[in-house]
Amino acid sequence: MTEDEVIAKIAELCRVTGNGVKLGIGDDAALWQPSRSHRSAISSDMLVEDVDFTRDAMSLRDAGWRAMAANLSDLAAMGARPVLGTVALGFSLGSSCEEILELYSGIAACAARFKLAIVGGDLSRARGLTIAVTVVGEVRTSNVKLRDGGRPGQVLAVTGPLGAARAGLELTRDPAATNVEGREEAIEAFRRPQPRVAEGKFLGASRNVTAMTDLSDGLSTDVHRLAAASGCGATLEGVPVAVSARAVAQLHGEDADDFALKGGDDFELLVAIRPRAFGHLARCYEKRFGRELCRVGALSTERGVTYRGKTLEPSGWDHFAQQAAT
Repeated sequence: MTEDEVIAKIAELCRVTGNGVKLGIGDDAALWQPSRSHRSAISSDMLVEDVDFTRDAMSLRDAGWRAMAANLSDLAAMGARPVLGTVALGFSLGSSCEEILELYSGIAACAARFKLAIVGGDLSRARGLTIAVTVVGEVRTSNVKLRDGGRPGQVLAVTGPLGAARAGLELTRDPAATNVEGREEAIEAFRRPQPRVAEGKFLGASRNVTAMTDLSDGLSTDVHRLAAASGCGATLEGVPVAVSARAVAQLHGEDADDFALKGGDDFELLVAIRPRAFGHLARCYEKRFGRELCRVGALSTERGVTYRGKTLEPSGWDHFAQQAAT
């Protein structure tokens, strides 16, 4: 097929409706009417084959979903509502039209799930499969949550248990481990992560939430980022570990808390909350979402992060330190 024919097929997957989009795929640029009463939040993320994903661990459709989910998680961390996005694909000369459309179907499915309109992008030849996504969201000025709003004494909490995505990765590498508790949920968390968009909007609307970030690189890394941006340190008191993460950690003879601390791609949110408001907010959160807002520690005046009385070093995902796909 020609490039124009592939683009036409992609356009069929990404029909645009609402969200202030006046013109989507098909012209030199898209047209969008932003809301006058909101701030625009913009994020970009890139997935590269054999660095961020491998085909033996997931399908191309799953890789497309993950590429979009990573960007939506960044919008969630700002308390923003997804609006529109663009997708640029680099693919090798040997790639088929079917492979491109399979990948794009995952991107489009995730975008539709979270009501984001794909309005354009680009196709190009590359040495390896590369997916670059840019998304735009909208958020009321009063609801914007940054990393730098935390203050000493405030509670640190996460929006759900951690480590499931890392457990799912380990299980795709060990097909014989079929009796692990929570196996299917773990593999789903790895291949089809769910960005906490609704949770981000809920928490962003609270004046008692002062800072927020997503946990795409793991709690041990992202807690450092939030604390440093806020000019604080942090003390972690505990880690809510997913059932599957605890099972896989036991299988490998690892400490379950350490396993969850180092796991990336959970796409849960880490939030700083005024201490007097935490109990009420946690009850409202559980009533709204049917799961716990888990306290993990508190911000402190002394710089650095401690856990179990010891200094906690960042040990999550780092593109400049890692050599293999996660």
